[in-house]
Amino acid sequence: MPYLKGKGILLSLLTVLFAVACNTPPTPKPRGFFLMKFPEKKYRTFDVPGYPYTFEYPVYANVVKDTAFFGEKPENPYWINLDFPTLNGKIYLSYKIIGENNNTFQKLVDDAFKMTYKHTYKAEYIDENKIHTPNHVAGTFYEVGGNAASAKQFFATDSVRHFLRGALYFYAPPQADSLAPANEFLEKDMWHLVETLRWR
Repeated sequence: MPYLKGKGILLSLLTVLFAVACNTPPTPKPRGFFLMKFPEKKYRTFDVPGYPYTFEYPVYANVVKDTAFFGEKPENPYWINLDFPTLNGKIYLSYKIIGENNNTFQKLVDDAFKMTYKHTYKAEYIDENKIHTPNHVAGTFYEVGGNAASAKQFFATDSVRHFLRGALYFYAPPQADSLAPANEFLEKDMWHLVETLRWR
């Protein structure tokens, strides 16, 4: 009998706890992201002889010469990538000379627009921000919202000879929520690159 009495008390306690727990109003959880540790912002200059441009880029990035574009050789030797090994991302920089290889200024602008707007089927929005610096650099910086493969892109030009396009990609599924901190962190570096860009 003491066994049954103890079992009854335990059952009563569980019933009371269950009733109290069910009456507790739900509490919404705050939006969360993966914990990412970002390096301190410091920059160095990309100034390689023979290249038609120079700019500042983060010390936590590696410059890698681009040797293939969709299996093809790039049309000139000035295509490079900024690799961010600790963030698992890369900014692809493709340079084109206006007037060479049928690259009219309008065609290059249209191509940059089309490449960005290819993401519309995944994008929630695309914001266009004008670029205009004292170094004779103009263009457009695109912010692509939603689960697009590349959330940050730009083109920069002097509209006469030089045309540089940049696009940020991560080696991870394009999930906007989880990539948001890294996208915001590297967006500042992309703007710094554009603002320090000079033609030669």
